[in-house]
Amino acid sequence: MISPSRPRPTNRWVLSDGKRGLRLSPHLYCIRIMEQSFNLINDFLQKLFAYGPFWIYLALVGASFIENIFPPFPGDFFTIAGGALAAAGWLNIFLVFGVVYLGGIGSTMVVYSLGTSLGRNYFIRKNYKYFSVEDINRLEIWFARKGAILLIFSRFIVGARAAIALVCGIGQYSPTKTFAFSSISFWIFNGLLLFSSYIFVVNFDTIAHYYHLYEKIAWPIIITAILVFIILKIKKIRNNGKKT
Repeated sequence: MISPSRPRPTNRWVLSDGKRGLRLSPHLYCIRIMEQSFNLINDFLQKLFAYGPFWIYLALVGASFIENIFPPFPGDFFTIAGGALAAAGWLNIFLVFGVVYLGGIGSTMVVYSLGTSLGRNYFIRKNYKYFSVEDINRLEIWFARKGAILLIFSRFIVGARAAIALVCGIGQYSPTKTFAFSSISFWIFNGLLLFSSYIFVVNFDTIAHYYHLYEKIAWPIIITAILVFIILKIKKIRNNGKKT
């Protein structure tokens, strides 16, 4: 428990609430929502100080675990806030790094196990239109050649981390390699995120700005790639139908 006489952390690194606009463009609206998420997370973590740092570490583990399975959850914001709290002297930066890693790699292996338990034959029998036998065979070949590269960069791919782990499980990709390469990905990404928030804690808005920029660039690319894949798949199905 933190003694009442101990000073509470300053809010110098907290994002400002900003002014309410009457009408916001879609991207400004998204940024406003993300800023509000930062503030909500900050308030939540500060309230946990009344119960001791253990509960903050537990929150960081949970946030990292959930975010990897449910990408819309702002788990990375928790990581940034954890780094800022460590810079303020309230948490140990190495423990923050450790618990965030444990949450992320834990969820990755859970999703991998789900793919393994359902098994390749399950998806072969289903033969989904957008995840056909041909797709599975192609992915297995691709993972055999480039699986390490994909896993190492998986943490940087917004919204696709769980899907990559699931494909690894379905394709019976080596669990040791999945764990090792995913760990490297988490170490690099979380290390950069924590280092940035730790070093630039006074300029917390700067970290948030570049993170917003990263997501604004990444999401359109991912959505475009998915749309292109769906369009090509539909064309292929139609062409096969005409041939028959």
